[in-house]
Amino acid sequence: MKRYAFALDLKDDPRLITEYENYHKKIWPEITDSIKNSGIENLEIYRVGNRMFMIMEVNDSFSFERKSKMDSINPKVEEWEKLMWKYQKALPIAEPGEKWMLMEKIYQL
Repeated sequence: MKRYAFALDLKDDPRLITEYENYHKKIWPEITDSIKNSGIENLEIYRVGNRMFMIMEVNDSFSFERKSKMDSINPKVEEWEKLMWKYQKALPIAEPGEKWMLMEKIYQL
């Protein structure tokens, strides 16, 4: 099993952050299905202030290319991503349109 870590910011607005968290308390079933069907076994999101950190554990069937292709033909995923962009803000180092940025592991005990 492989593990990936990502970072992304939220817009620094307490009301929007609360709305974002409320969506994640009742994530749409189609989104959960999409995540699982792509080979993601576990996914966790953490927040401090407006910075988010996501850990994704995947099985051998997972690839970023496959996940991207699956998402692009899934109207509910497209709808979810468009809705989430209302709350999300790209990191300062992100390319235009880039959301969750893959982090580099620099230490492990």
